[in-house]
Amino acid sequence: MSESDNNRGAAFDPPAAPAVPAPAAAGVPGSDERQWALFAHLSAFTGVFTADLGAVVGPLIFWLVKKDTLPFAAAHAKEALNFNITLALAGVVLFLITLVTFGFGVLLAVPLAIVIGIGWVVLTIIATIKAGNGEAYRYPFTLRLVK
Repeated sequence: MSESDNNRGAAFDPPAAPAVPAPAAAGVPGSDERQWALFAHLSAFTGVFTADLGAVVGPLIFWLVKKDTLPFAAAHAKEALNFNITLALAGVVLFLITLVTFGFGVLLAVPLAIVIGIGWVVLTIIATIKAGNGEAYRYPFTLRLVK
């Protein structure tokens, strides 16, 4: 058989079937579930505009809406909720320290609030990336108040 016979035969081969994405493995969250988890973490950034209230309410809404239907997204929303409740409590403590010391506590409260604020942004971004990648993430230094 000559080379021209080989080329001619290739032109008559049936087209290959289109590639169908493989179903997600058991235990691996789908793209919809990862997206809900990602938004649960990002919703905490509404606290910047609502004096920290949105940082708790955003993840709370996502957790309440998805806790029965999407376990991965619910776990991330609950983790974000616990983290933001913890930071809200830390803010209240810093405010009380300032109040009780008649304003002298501000020398301690302001630097701590800046460090806490930077940590909040960094850890929320890390959690958002982990959720988008389908990985579990637990915030450090978090009180697990919502079980």
